[in-house]
Amino acid sequence: MSSESLSVPVLFHLSTAAIPQTASFEGKGAAWFFGSICFHCKNSKKKFFFYCVTALFQLSVALPSTFPVTSTQPERMFGVVVVGVGRAGSVRIRDLQTPPPPADPLKLIGFVSRRELGNINEAKQISLQDALSSAEVDVAYICNENISHEEYIRQFLRAGKHVLVEYPMALSLASAQELWKIAEEKGKILHEEHIELLMEEFAFLKNEVAGKELMEGTLHFTGGPLDKGKFGFIAFSAISRLSWLVSLFGELSFISATMEERKEDQYQKMTVHLETVDKRPLTWIEERGPELKRERHVNFLFESGRLESLPPPAQGNKNIFLRDQHIFVKKLLGQMSTEDLAKEKKRILHCLEIADEIQKYC
Repeated sequence: MSSESLSVPVLFHLSTAAIPQTASFEGKGAAWFFGSICFHCKNSKKKFFFYCVTALFQLSVALPSTFPVTSTQPERMFGVVVVGVGRAGSVRIRDLQTPPPPADPLKLIGFVSRRELGNINEAKQISLQDALSSAEVDVAYICNENISHEEYIRQFLRAGKHVLVEYPMALSLASAQELWKIAEEKGKILHEEHIELLMEEFAFLKNEVAGKELMEGTLHFTGGPLDKGKFGFIAFSAISRLSWLVSLFGELSFISATMEERKEDQYQKMTVHLETVDKRPLTWIEERGPELKRERHVNFLFESGRLESLPPPAQGNKNIFLRDQHIFVKKLLGQMSTEDLAKEKKRILHCLEIADEIQKYC
């Protein structure tokens, strides 16, 4: 069949079919299309003009459905302020300034700090009051000391901002429940970071535990001393260990707890006895002192055998805060199911409830 015998609709159909999915309209298919019109209408200027106008109209109607346009920019950007510029806050600022593609729809407005720091890597320092009142700020990242989390969360939620907070969100179950109530009343997201559940070591444990019947187990963490005045009671500052145990073995019952402490040596050793719903004993030991390396030790006995070691930390943990941010953005965009949100909230509150019980005994 020659191009002279083709109608404009047929030419259009063939030409659009010839355009590769990754090509733009200026690609080979479009060139073939208009070249065919030129050949078909070479002896009639009027016919050429008429076919071109008709073809362009058909293209304007058909191309959007043939090649859906996907914008490289999100529909809206959320302005973010970071409160606290310690280790976590600095990493959050870095991730907001240089996100790898695909970037989250977040824009760093500035940071809040009690210290006068000026700018950090072009991020400007702003006052707390400006952060609370600014229409540019939609989100607050709370990254300062644990004892300050509750009050900052409350202020930003009441100011109508979404909140991402490093764990723990509060130093009591009652306070956390109050904060979640405020978030729900304001229609805002309250996200507590739990990067420990994104670590490769946890993924390894989850895979090893799956389908096995636990007989008994111990999780023992060692690390340097923490200032209780800044980080709160040890069961709250170390709540990520509880988060591991609850995520691996389900809801736990508190049995007892003891605390060995030598303040002059900055030494603490907390031993907590827990129980699964199947009455299997679990022990959590949190030990801190100047000479102790940051390590996790496990000893889980199953009917099928014993697990006594974790793999060494891997490079997969490198962008762990960024992965947590992706989860937060899913919540902002309404892309997380109500069921998953409720499950996460239940786990967080359950861990805080156990920490409350431990504090009463210690």
